[in-house]
Amino acid sequence: MSQDIRLDEELATQKRARILGLNYADTSQGEKQLYRNILSINEMRGYKALPLLADDHHVLFGILNTTPSSAVKDLNERFNDRRVSFVLISDTGFREYMNLYDPPKQVVYHDINLKDAGSSSLIEQISSILNEVRADDMLAYLVSQAHRLNASDIHIETQENGSRIRFRIDGVLHVIARIPIEKYRVLLSAIASAGNISTGSNEAQQGHIAQKVKMADNSMVDVNLRLETVPTINGIDIVMRLFNMDETRFQLDRLMLSSKERVVVDSIISKPSGLVMVVGPTGSGKTTTLYSILNSLNVDERKIITIEDPVEFQFHGVTQISVHSSERGNDLSFADKLRAVLRLDPDVVMVGEIRDQDTARTALQAALTGHLVLTTFHASSAAAAMTRLADIIGQNPLFVSAVKLIMSQRLIRKLDDTSKQAYEPSEHELQIIKQVISTLPEDIDRPNLEGLKLYKPAANENNPYGYTGMLPIREQLTMTDSVREVIVNPGRVASSSDIEKAAIQGGMTTMLQDAIIKVLSGVTTLEEVFRVIE
Repeated sequence: MSQDIRLDEELATQKRARILGLNYADTSQGEKQLYRNILSINEMRGYKALPLLADDHHVLFGILNTTPSSAVKDLNERFNDRRVSFVLISDTGFREYMNLYDPPKQVVYHDINLKDAGSSSLIEQISSILNEVRADDMLAYLVSQAHRLNASDIHIETQENGSRIRFRIDGVLHVIARIPIEKYRVLLSAIASAGNISTGSNEAQQGHIAQKVKMADNSMVDVNLRLETVPTINGIDIVMRLFNMDETRFQLDRLMLSSKERVVVDSIISKPSGLVMVVGPTGSGKTTTLYSILNSLNVDERKIITIEDPVEFQFHGVTQISVHSSERGNDLSFADKLRAVLRLDPDVVMVGEIRDQDTARTALQAALTGHLVLTTFHASSAAAAMTRLADIIGQNPLFVSAVKLIMSQRLIRKLDDTSKQAYEPSEHELQIIKQVISTLPEDIDRPNLEGLKLYKPAANENNPYGYTGMLPIREQLTMTDSVREVIVNPGRVASSSDIEKAAIQGGMTTMLQDAIIKVLSGVTTLEEVFRVIE
């Protein structure tokens, strides 16, 4: 607390003492003497009174303006063999004295080791830490540890007798702690206050937290989270998606694009117009891909505007517009904002997500009229996204020609190179690989499967799971002649399998094919591929 703020509080307390007809004491000055044999810690907290001076004949108590009159009466009766007097002190002064009488426990913030994740000893240790600290520190500690472990999100799940806290690390959830219901309510209240959500709502809510928290050990934690909540029979469940504020993450060179994929991306985003869509489920890296493309286009010669819910990272030189969750009830809000943005004559527009027909049509019209439009869409594959888009906008040849690239992606776990073990694939595994390889586009060389060795995860001292980090698997659907013919065929409504076949004929590698190639190169496993891909 600054000296000016403390002075203001002491002056306000002095004024209040005059109004109440009490003497006032300024506890901000001088050395504090403690008298531990007068009242117990619990009595001082209960009475909201503490001894400032005491001897065999006199006791001077410091009290607050919220000290009940019954406490004053009790103290007079209890020390009737001495002269008892009272002075009003500030709330901060009272807290300072109580910290001396009852020093807060020194909290040791243990780092969470991945090798211990899910173990009963770790859960007990982290649960104990969370039970000892204040609500803000609970959240900051969880966020700092999640960042350290490269977790993508934090799950707080209500159960009958408390709450379970899990981190999603490399796509897999790990139990970190369990806290009692009382502590969960304290944590929920802190999250709700910071994220501007209600603890009493019966509806799903969204929020955003962006703040710096000074922990009890004086370390600073940057808390930047997107909140998703849903009411359950036991309370409100929360998922907090972590935002990494390191701008170096958003580079095309860090997206692990193959040379073929990179040529496609560079060719399309170098053009002044068209629609580029990244599709996939939550947590598949869509925003990172879009931000990396956006960052590569961010030069002084271009005007770039984004419409996002929420803005996850601020780019210098880019105009970013946040669509708040409260507006989502109005289906036209995104489209209305997009139309307003287009009147500002941008070169590049990023729409956080196409979620309705009006937004889809407006985005495609923008792509047809000289704008490069970047957006995301929820679909299981690039072909499925094209089918859904056709359902929304109809089989209009003009709209179809506006679509330049649909890139579908997932994230799968990468084998730990220091511990992975080679093995000979079973006949069943070999048949799966051969079947997928046989469908590769003709311009891609078939890998040699003779003497094939696959790899499986193995634990080591620091990594019990055998995986470390994640890598993307992708497919890129471009508007080739074969794809266009299938989509705009007036005699038939194209299915996603029809579109996918046409795209493969045009040279597209599917996500499954890309994943199997990565399995053959020894960077991941068949089990991991089929955990992520149906």
